Amino acid sequence: QVQLAQSGGGLVQAGDSLRLSCAASGRIFSTFSSYTMGWFRQAPEKDREVVAVINWSGGTTYYADSVKGRFTISRDNAKKTVYLQMNSLKPEDTAVYYCAADQLYGLAYMEYDYWGQGTQVTVSS
Repeated sequence: QVQLAQSGGGLVQAGDSLRLSCAASGRIFSTFSSYTMGWFRQAPEKDREVVAVINWSGGTTYYADSVKGRFTISRDNAKKTVYLQMNSLKPEDTAVYYCAADQLYGLAYMEYDYWGQGTQVTVSS
């Protein structure tokens, strides 16, 4: 069984910062460092979209244009954890955020095999 346990999130004001964490356990634990990790989000009545992706080593990252320069994805393979640091938050960042893992590098959510439980981020204006 693969588990991705998310933490962080909550209600903040525009301009504030939040950090999301996603810790792996189960079958993925011993091989976490070989997985691509991604953060996705889904706002009400919208499709799930990619926010940021990081490859197995951390040497390659991708950011959606809407978050570039404000969000940072990172990983600590020793702790089997991936992070999403979100700065200068805007109301349009309001969504449920999901972490995901896959053995291949990709940007489309349907490519990912394993998912966290989701965490709500709400940014008030």
